[in-house]
Amino acid sequence: MLFLSECRFAVVLTRLKCMSSHIIFQCPACGGRKVTAPDPPDAPVCCDGCGWSRSEGVADYQSGSLARCRICGCSDLWRQKDFPPALGLAIVATAAVASCTAWAWYQPVLAIGFLMVAAFLDMLLYSFMGDMLVCYRCAARHRKSVMRDDHPRFDLETAERYRQQDLKRRGV
Repeated sequence: MLFLSECRFAVVLTRLKCMSSHIIFQCPACGGRKVTAPDPPDAPVCCDGCGWSRSEGVADYQSGSLARCRICGCSDLWRQKDFPPALGLAIVATAAVASCTAWAWYQPVLAIGFLMVAAFLDMLLYSFMGDMLVCYRCAARHRKSVMRDDHPRFDLETAERYRQQDLKRRGV
């Protein structure tokens, strides 16, 4: 079973590398997790599973950069590093286990070395990875999209506002 999921991940990753700009989203109609690559970038966004589509692509761009979410039309987007969080967690966990093991063997220099290597690797990855835009309302991830340099980073107040709106909408 693990092998199958690894193969699916490899196929999806290969497919994503070929795409210039793509969106990872949850379909508003069927609720399925989808990946789409509108070509050209302002072409209609569609769900292959249920046929849902949104064709307001031209209005989503201002001055050539993405200004609104392609899935829900929300204008509140935040910039995030385009890096898989699971990989970052794996690097930190591996460094922590290796450091604890070295510390248990009374090798403090080696223990700190493991942590320093992990920090250096993190710094390299952070500086070379690109950014993506994430929608506050629907959490759609717009990867490899053209964005402004001054696009804002995550804002807790805005995220909480959308979380509260979602709770009200669901009646919780």
